[in-house]
Formats: sequence, structure tokens, C-alpha cells
Amino acid sequence: MPFARPARRHRRALTAAAAAAALLPAVGVLPQAHAAQAPDGGSPAAPAAADRQGAYRAAAERYGVPEEVLLAVSYLESRWDTHAGLPSTDAGYGPMHLTDAPAALASLPRQAGDGAGDPRGDDARPFTAAAPVPAVPAVVPARLRTAERAAALTGLPAQTLRTDPAANIAGGAALLADLQRGLHRDPSADPADWYGAVAGYAGDDDPAAAGRFADDVYDVLRSGAARTTDDGQPVALAATRVRAVGTPAHSDPRTECPHDLGCAWLPAPYQQLSASPTDYGNHDVADRPATEHVDYIVVHDTEASWDTTLKLVQDPSYLGWHYSVRSADGQVDQHIATKDIGWHAGNWDVNARSVGIEHEGFLAAGGTWYTEAMYRSSARLVRYLAHRYDIPLDRQHVLGHDNVPGPTAATTAGMHLDPGPYWDWAHYFALLGRPLHPTAGPRSGLVEILPDYAANRPAYTGCTAPGEPCPPQGSSAVTLHTAPADDAPLVTDIGRSANPATDDVYDMGARASTGQRYAVAGRQGDWTAVWYLGQRAWFHDPADRPAEVPVRGDVVTPRAGLADIPVYGRAYPEAGAYPAGVPVQPVSPLKYRLPAGQSYAVGGSFPGQYTWSTTFDPSTHRVVTGTTRYYQIQFGHRIAFVKADDVDLVRLRDAG
Repeated sequence: MPFARPARRHRRALTAAAAAAALLPAVGVLPQAHAAQAPDGGSPAAPAAADRQGAYRAAAERYGVPEEVLLAVSYLESRWDTHAGLPSTDAGYGPMHLTDAPAALASLPRQAGDGAGDPRGDDARPFTAAAPVPAVPAVVPARLRTAERAAALTGLPAQTLRTDPAANIAGGAALLADLQRGLHRDPSADPADWYGAVAGYAGDDDPAAAGRFADDVYDVLRSGAARTTDDGQPVALAATRVRAVGTPAHSDPRTECPHDLGCAWLPAPYQQLSASPTDYGNHDVADRPATEHVDYIVVHDTEASWDTTLKLVQDPSYLGWHYSVRSADGQVDQHIATKDIGWHAGNWDVNARSVGIEHEGFLAAGGTWYTEAMYRSSARLVRYLAHRYDIPLDRQHVLGHDNVPGPTAATTAGMHLDPGPYWDWAHYFALLGRPLHPTAGPRSGLVEILPDYAANRPAYTGCTAPGEPCPPQGSSAVTLHTAPADDAPLVTDIGRSANPATDDVYDMGARASTGQRYAVAGRQGDWTAVWYLGQRAWFHDPADRPAEVPVRGDVVTPRAGLADIPVYGRAYPEAGAYPAGVPVQPVSPLKYRLPAGQSYAVGGSFPGQYTWSTTFDPSTHRVVTGTTRYYQIQFGHRIAFVKADDVDLVRLRDAG
């Protein structure tokens, strides 16, 4: 996410006005509502029966919309989930994602508290600019009040449309039918005839973006889908043969995107801000991968609206990332060439070796959720980037911002927490074409965290107010205790606090997340222990609802004879590697130690490297590569680095 302005090192308050701005993505306006009646002129549509599949069928029949079209639109909006009546990141409710920004505003009273600090993460060139204050519109536009329009079309109260799944589905069907009428098209049983209405449902003023949304809906139609929703309802959409419709979106040729993703080019300005050659922003010109490898893709959320996000990235005095993905429809904008280094992760070593992707949304405020359209566009982009830069599609290389370590001990506590425990990593990797699954037998000694997202509902607090229980919803994270018992204290992350972690949704000091790998440290009954931040950490792992799977991989342990070894937040070269004119950067350990007898999963090995880049003129930049090798490890919730000379490598290859 974009960092808080440095002048405010504490959490930013999400005021009602800022919350309003946060719920104003760039979406279009539906046609004027017709009278509140069904196509047959009957009485206002009432909610269908509790059977979810039947609700789609009943709504489709009542409003003359092909059932498969209604199911496909709903799948792309929500995967048919209800999210317990909670709003999405762009104020959408229910399976059909009916928007009601005024209602959603009421669920966002809490601070956006997701860390503060230096997004560049380089103590050789500290970041000093202040973030701009975005303008806040005075009125929430009609495009974010489609629940009101659905209420007018169906005769059902907006509150019912937000909270009753069957009513919500009826409202979505009514909107699609109204869009079809607005295009002066008759109802049709042929799904292809509904392409224009489906594109309009995306609510986008940009025809290319609306068309890409419709294309994704029709991809769902052709492939089909089946799943059990978050409230236990089985829903299925059979694969449907649909004739070709629409014109595939094409990405701006200036972007680095799949050609049919429809990416737009909105550059982050690279300019000198004063007479000082060190006063510039918001990224560094480079020549990757010729000069530095691109090893990581970092997934962020914006903690801000789409409009605010774009304003920030266009401010030359602020910070920069490579791509932004919109919640409402999955629109992708590119801001920085991937050869260049964005200021986004808060760790210069990671910045120099990564591509940063921001996703419109909030990690927890109000219990909001990320849309399927955004997941799908992001996954297509990440697949493209991973292929281009030969980045492994695993959680050791596709990182959340919350997995990036503080570069020094002093910065650890201020590192960011997005995209948070509600980002569905298992679904994301399935979309990436790399579904997470066991690769070893139960004796491997290495596990990959993989709870059932929908059923895994940790009791977090603080989504709406400190100490208040968060609304129950699925999570990718498991909670770690000091002993195999629910009432045992949570483990302590000394880099963040001397006290045990808490159940606050913004406190990730005692969490392991889907796809992360850890060495097994013990098992007892329904509990499994892993090595975590130099200690044994327990999570609930019953045989009938496992929270992990066994995998093959490598681990490191302190070299024989060493009682413990240091752990680093950046992998910089040894002093002798620096040429004249480039100051030696300290290889400073974090507060943690890795004790003898403990093992940690390896994510890669590479020589120490540092990019000296402190002036606007890229001809003065230097890349320093040393001979000291490091291993990347999963040390806690974040990755870390250890020197290869300090450890022994152990290969865990059990297949039994």
C-alpha cells in the first residue's frame, strides 16, 4: 500500500470524508431505472427460496435474463459468496455486488492503521517528501448506489438487497434486464445477445474496460464453475457454448501486460524536484534485469480509493509502484517500466529486485473483501511477469507487502501489513495456474500452510473499532500459540513488541499465511508446531480439517558448533565488494537470532547485492555484487536472510 506521510508516523485516521473517497472507484452509471415491476408486469419480485441455485433460476425467469448469464456475472463479482452482508472494497454487497456506498461508509469508522515508514527503505538516501492530501468529493455519486436502483426496479428495500442473498440476486437480474432495455434490445435466451448489458453491469465509463469485464464473464460461461459458497450453498454453472461476441481488449502498447488484458499507461513522473540532485521521486531509473535480477512480485493493497491511488502515484514528490488494479472491474494501469525500481516495499533490497502491484482495497477496515474481477486481472498480470522474468510462482517469490522484512532492526515495527489475512492466497494461486497442494509424504518435516479459506475464520478484532470483534469471514492465516491450546498465549514477535501478539486484525506477529513454508517442530493431538522467529509456535491442525500440507524442500539450520546465528532484513555485499565512490552499506542484523536445533524453509540463494542510487542522474548509479551468499528463509510472517557460511543446508525430500 502507499505509505503514510512521513510527518505522521502513527496510523492514519480514516475519517468519514476519507472513507467516502475510498469508496469512489471509477465506475459508470446505469441507465435510468424503470418502474419497479417484473417484465411480465407482475408485482415486485420477492426473494426466492433459501436454495441458492434456485434463487438464480427464479430471478432469471422473473426478469427474462438467461440463468447462465446471471450466474456468470455473479461469479465474476463475488464467486457467488454472500460475505455475511459485508461490503466489498468498492461498496458492493452480496452475490451480485450491488453497490451502496452510504451504507458501506458506516462500516469504515476505524483507522486505516497499516504501518508507516520510508517506502524506499534505503538509509543511504532517506525519503523525505510528504504525501499529498487528496480531494474529497462532497457527494457520493449514483454509480455507487446501484442497490437503490435495484430497489426501485424490484420494489425491495435496499437493506434487504444488501443482506438477503435471494433478494440481492433478484436485484442483479433486474439491473441486467434494465441495461438490456436501455440498449433497446429485447430479452433473449441466447447468452451472446446480452454482451452489451453485461459490459454495462461493470459500470465502467471506459468502453475497453467494460468490454474486458464482459469478456471475463463470457470466459466463465465457457469454462463453467462449481463451488460451495461461504454460507454453505452449492452452486454450479455448466460450461456453455457461446458464439464469439465483442472485441477483445488490447493493452496500450506502452505497457508491459498480456496483450488482451487491456492495461492502460498512466506514468509515474520521474523528475528532479529542486536544484539538489538527490531531491527527486518517485522511483529510480534502472536497467533490470541486465543490472539487477527481478526476483519478487509484491502484492499490496492501496488502503485508499482508485482515484486517490492514481493521484498519489502521479505525484513526483511521493512514491511509486509499477501497476495498480481496480476493484470494481479488474482494470490494470501501469505506472513504471518494470526495468525501473519503484519505491513501494519499504526495503531497498526488495525494491531493487521486485515489481510492485497495488490493489484497490482495505486489508480489514469494516471487514471488506476483494473482488473476483480484481483477483483474475491480477493473476493474469502476475503470470505474465513471472514468465517474463523467470520468477517462480510460489509464496517465496510472490510476496504480500506484509511478508517484506524491515531492512534494519529499527524499521521492523513500522513495516506494512497489507494485503492482510483476508487475501485469498489459495484461490489466487489457483488462478495463477499453480494450485497449492502436497508434494511430499507426512514424514517430510516441512509443511505449507493451507487452511480451507472459507471454513478458517480466526476470531480477529479491530476491523471496525479497536477491541471490537471482526465480522466472521474466511482467512488465509492461522494463529500461532506458545503451547498446543486455544487459551495459550500467542507467540511474541520481538521485532514489533516485547509483548505477545494480539488478536487485533492489524497485528500479524503470530500468524502464518497460506503458501508459506515452515519446518515442523512438533505435533501433539490436533496441534502442529513449527519453528517461527526463533521459537516453537503451535497452530490448530486437526486431521479432519488440516491447516497445512506436507511438501518437499530445503531448510537451513545453524552450522555445527554455532549456538545461534544472526538474521538479516537485507542481503547486502561484504565491505570489500564496494568500489571507490560507493559508500559501504552496513550489513546490520535484525533483533532476532536463529538458535541451533531449529530449521527454516529456504526460498532461494543468491550473492549479496546493493544498488547505489541516490541522485536523479542514472549515470551515477552503481550495482555492487559481492561474493557473500545468502539464503532467503521464511523466518516469521515475513521472509528474512541468513549468510550461507552461517548455516548448513538440509534437503527434505521424503515422498512417503
